[in-house]
Formats: sequence, structure tokens, C-alpha cells
Amino acid sequence: MRVIILGATSAIASAAARLYAAEGASLLLVGRDENRLAQAAADLKMRGAETAEVAISDLGDPADVEKRLDAFVRQLGGVDHVLLAYGILGNQGEAERDLAEAETILRVNFNSAAAWCLATANVIEKQGRGTLAVIGSVAGDRGRRANFIYGASKAGLEALVVGIAHRFADKGPRAALIKPGPTMTPMTEGMNRKGALWAKPEQVAAIVHARAYRGGPVAYAPGFWRYIMLIIRNLPSAIFNRMEI
Repeated sequence: MRVIILGATSAIASAAARLYAAEGASLLLVGRDENRLAQAAADLKMRGAETAEVAISDLGDPADVEKRLDAFVRQLGGVDHVLLAYGILGNQGEAERDLAEAETILRVNFNSAAAWCLATANVIEKQGRGTLAVIGSVAGDRGRRANFIYGASKAGLEALVVGIAHRFADKGPRAALIKPGPTMTPMTEGMNRKGALWAKPEQVAAIVHARAYRGGPVAYAPGFWRYIMLIIRNLPSAIFNRMEI
């Protein structure tokens, strides 16, 4: 198993990488922080990874994505799974006032991610096998005043990945979008993270890892979010508009 992890220093990606390492997979960790990537690679080798290499790249920049992905595949010697795990939450209040902040959220979470997804889809379709696994968010299910710009980027990403999965319906490759609810990661530091609805990165990573083998198109993580979001999506506006969520 050869796995490219885009955004390998994220908490969920790190936990997923440990699951792959335990299986003896060969891993390529991609991100911007060379020191953290090197430390993670050393740890994964100790955990059983066949190989764990690093590649330094600004994934939020959509330029030359095809060339960079091709270089990653050649560095790893092929690819079976590509996990896209990077993104930013941004500041909703600031983004409402400053279009540059809004553009950054949309560019990183959708524009660049879409480019990596489409490039990956072409690679795995050409080879006739492989999986694209993408971490989305339940925030994309319905626009809410608390984070609708971030949510919009994740909603667009879901439509794209589901479309890629449909494109692959009668072929060998697979695509899956995994939508976590609130998760205890550095992205959510500073929030009130008490309560049963908050998941640990390891819980989400287990679902990401499983879906990379099974395909999708969509999985919630943990699974109970499917039912919570079904209710939220179908709330009448008269009720929804009175809620602070």
C-alpha cells in the first residue's frame, strides 16, 4: 500500500498515517513544515511503515498541481491512496468584512483542494485503481451564521468529490468524502470542546482509513452526525433562523 497524505501534519491525518504504518504501508507526507514532517516520518517508521518520506509543498497554492502530484507519485514509486487532509477554519467575522480573508478561506479549502482532487482523479483513473479520500466537514451541510464561508468551501468540495465518485461508478478507482463533526484538533483550540458531540482525531481517522478502502461517496465521522445534520438540513427557516448554531 502506497499512500500520499496531503496535509500530513493535521491531527486527523497524523492519526490516519499511524493506522497505515501499522499495516506496513509506504507513506509520503506532504506539507509545509519540514521539521514536523521529518519527526512524523521517523515516528511512522518506528510504528511499522515500510517507508515514510516527506515532500515540502504549499498545498494551498493551486499552481502546478499536476506537476507536483506527478513528482509525489514518482517519489513514492506509485500510489494507491491519496488522502487530502489540509484546510483552514479562518475567521468568519473578519471574512464578512474583509474579502481578502474570505478569498483565502475559499482558495485554500476549495480552489486548491479541488485542483488536487481533479489531478488525483486523473492519475487513479489512468491506472485503473486507487482511492481519493478527502476530509470535508458537516459545516457544508447547511449555511449557518457562525461559519457559512468555511461551510460554503466544504459544500463545494463535497459536490466535487461526490461527482468524482459518480465518474468512477463503473470503473476501478474510488472517491470518498469524510465529514467530521467538531473534533479536538488544533483548528478548534479556544472553542468550548466539552460534551459528547466532540470527537477525538483517532475516532475520525479510523473512519477515514476504512473509507479509503471501501470508497464512499460520503461518510460522517462519527456516524451519528448523519442524523443530526439530517435534522438541521430540514429545519424550517422560521425555526432555524432563531438558533445560534
